[in-house]
Amino acid sequence: MGKAKIGEGQTVLITGASSGIGEELAICFAEGGFDLVLVARSVEKLHQLAERLTSEYGIKASAAPSDLSKSGSAKNLARFLQRSKRSIDVLVNNAGILEQGNFWTIPTQRHQELIDLNISGLTAMLSYFVPPMVERGYGRVLNVASVAAFQPIPTLATYAATKAYVLSLSESLSEELKVKGVSVTALCPSFTATKMLRGNAQSEALIDSLPGVLVADAKTVAAEGYAACIRGEAIRVPGAINQAAMLASRASPKWVVRRVTGALGRRTSKL
Repeated sequence: MGKAKIGEGQTVLITGASSGIGEELAICFAEGGFDLVLVARSVEKLHQLAERLTSEYGIKASAAPSDLSKSGSAKNLARFLQRSKRSIDVLVNNAGILEQGNFWTIPTQRHQELIDLNISGLTAMLSYFVPPMVERGYGRVLNVASVAAFQPIPTLATYAATKAYVLSLSESLSEELKVKGVSVTALCPSFTATKMLRGNAQSEALIDSLPGVLVADAKTVAAEGYAACIRGEAIRVPGAINQAAMLASRASPKWVVRRVTGALGRRTSKL
């Protein structure tokens, strides 16, 4: 008889699962033997991914299309799974959007969209899926933040602020919930070559201008996030250079961090 996989008998819900880091995380969890509930707006892509992972890894994968930026979506999703008698052992909050540019040039509605998904949607998912974990005395949460969470980023002001919220909330909940048997991990990748970044002209120019060592690939980021989640780590920053930069930003005076990120922001705004 083969050795049981770590995720056997457990179900993970992954938001933003249709591409990029979310898709790669789905593959990691499938390899670990977890059953999957895949959430995103793209219906066709979700169903294709669910079918592929079911076939390749022999797990149960289902698609649950939803736009988590809309009020009530997390509640409806939780109720749907409850009616289906599917409990969630691991929650992966990966869904998020990015907008780069000078703050005053970005439409008001776009700022609100970042807040609605990156903050409100994520918080709602936690509020509906963490309480059952606490009640059972077991669960894992993986929130995808960003290295942008550690310092202000001109031309990414609203995005960085939303990710700072995700990091702060994750760290607080990590301490709050550990006594309840629930671990919370914040994954903080650097610039990652995903569809989200490649779809933004300024972000794409920034990626192309950076040394390759500073640009991560989604597969590597997902693998580190998966490992950190399984171990119950509070924070995982993929890449040695990014870890050093994170530690430096936390140790440096605020004015120094602002000067450095300000210079970077002004440079990228000219690309």
